[in-house]
Amino acid sequence: MRMGEFSRRTGVSQRLLRYYEEQGLLEPSRSPNGYREFTEEDIVTVRGIRILLGAGLNTATIAELLPCMVDDGQILAPACSGILPDLNRERERINEAVAGLLAARDRLDAVVAATAPAGTDDAEVCYAAGAA
Repeated sequence: MRMGEFSRRTGVSQRLLRYYEEQGLLEPSRSPNGYREFTEEDIVTVRGIRILLGAGLNTATIAELLPCMVDDGQILAPACSGILPDLNRERERINEAVAGLLAARDRLDAVVAATAPAGTDDAEVCYAAGAA
């Protein structure tokens, strides 16, 4: 199937499909006139890409791991336990990012809590700060 139909069937924009191809995640064949030709298997590949992107993995990591994954139509799973260290490394990276965001939220909460109650603002100070 050609790009337009493939985009409709996967729900992924043509621009994003070209990006996946540039990243080595998709390898459509080419017709004699140069048009990309996608298969039903490519639909499964895009589904896997979307699942792994949604899980927080970047395209470089997906390119490494996707060939080692199996999609049974219900779930995407490793074909063997050999990629579990890679998946666990990505999970730890995400945990660290979450911890960083929670710490940032806590710092912002402290700033908000230290803010003077409504009605006691010195309007000149607020406007001067905004003009800086």
